[in-house]
Amino acid sequence: MTVEHTDVVIVGAGLSGIGAAYHLTEKCPHQQFLILESRNAIGGTWDLFRYPGIRSDSDMHTLGYSFKPWNSAKAIADGPSILRYVKETAAENHIDEKIRYSHKLTAANWNSDSRCWTLTVTQTDTGNSVQISCNFLYMCAGYYNYEQPHEPELPELNNFKGTVVHPQFWPKDLDYENKKVVVIGSGATAVTLVPSMADKAANVTMLQRSPTYIISRPSEDWFANGMRALLPPKLAYAITRFRNTRFQEWIYKRTRRNPTRIKKILLDAVRKELGPDFDVDKHFTPKYNPWDQRLCLVPDSDLFAALKNNSADVVTDHIEKFTATGISLKSGDQLDADIVVTATGLQLVLMGGAAISIDGEAVDFSKLWTYKGLMNSDIPNMVTTFGYINASWTLRADLTAEWVCRLLNHMNETQSSSVVPRVSAELNNMPQRDWIDDFPAGYMARVMHLFPKQGNQEPWINTQDFYRDRKLFNQPFDQDQSLFFS
Repeated sequence: MTVEHTDVVIVGAGLSGIGAAYHLTEKCPHQQFLILESRNAIGGTWDLFRYPGIRSDSDMHTLGYSFKPWNSAKAIADGPSILRYVKETAAENHIDEKIRYSHKLTAANWNSDSRCWTLTVTQTDTGNSVQISCNFLYMCAGYYNYEQPHEPELPELNNFKGTVVHPQFWPKDLDYENKKVVVIGSGATAVTLVPSMADKAANVTMLQRSPTYIISRPSEDWFANGMRALLPPKLAYAITRFRNTRFQEWIYKRTRRNPTRIKKILLDAVRKELGPDFDVDKHFTPKYNPWDQRLCLVPDSDLFAALKNNSADVVTDHIEKFTATGISLKSGDQLDADIVVTATGLQLVLMGGAAISIDGEAVDFSKLWTYKGLMNSDIPNMVTTFGYINASWTLRADLTAEWVCRLLNHMNETQSSSVVPRVSAELNNMPQRDWIDDFPAGYMARVMHLFPKQGNQEPWINTQDFYRDRKLFNQPFDQDQSLFFS
């Protein structure tokens, strides 16, 4: 079998993968690359999710690329607009020509003798398997399973005679006009769906076991729009991106220092939105502190407006069982429903679900240490993109892409064919922490035991801090005692 070879393989043609390809094109023109995309379309998350109201929950001046200004008036953008932005980036830079659609990475093996990766790739449209070799493997496949969402067991669901839908697989022809809808969940997807469906449905109920912190922001950023009216687009975008990044950092750190104060501010804002008759303590007051889980952003108070005009309501209770016509709750109440939407979250997956091996021996990532949150100890020539859980994903994806380009250029200059992070003997027993630390959200907690660990000192950490990462990533390679080139 003839094995195709290229310098770099990027896995994933979503927001991260297209950004990575742009940086390679601009900063490493000597590197040949291709992109493997398991689906038949560009865009990743922004093409997969098609449920009503799908939108960003971060402002597009930080979720957008550092190199391509976001020029729309709306900073909290809808999914189709974000997808157009990603497609534009790919087309403008001829990146779309490098994408192999319906190519899913199923396995990757590093050969220490040839110093390259051999990838086993399944062509999802035909079922055929092909092999591709590369010098460098660049994982931009995101962090969740596209085929399997998180689906907790719902008691006696088979009793229900209505329609059950998961947002990850939204039917094109779902008619919910004048229907009674129950949305199970209280996270970002649920708070997006409820006001979006409330316009047509007879009624929409958000059924939650426990509340989430909700914060409202205008969909349009007055500062960004003002800057764009006064300054050239790139400069206006850069200033806005800097400002918004600083604000994200400031509010997150302030929350961690004084959670009681921030909790009061958040809940006072909800009380102001909903008025004195609404039970904010029951429905919008979580038992945890702000940023123990992500805050849920709603643009222009749309969720609160739906609750106030009675097109939607919220119920905080536990499911006893499903009935033919709805849901029986442990309180004894009954929710009637024609449609139930299970907005129960994502199922995280490591390395896009691909099996990774070194010289034929399977890698157990839980036994490894993370290097700066982008490489793993003893794994050569492989970088994984993972954004921020407390800020916009693309901020870290861009930093990672810039770091990869500097790394590849350094390897070219020093005629190195391999780079591998190694933990020194004296650090092998350093204290272990989860790869994502101090963030006990369920979707993370369910899989952290599978991820590499982080230590308590650089570079064996995953900071989740943009400005700290920027300093950490900019350290010279020739002074890095943890990276070994050969």
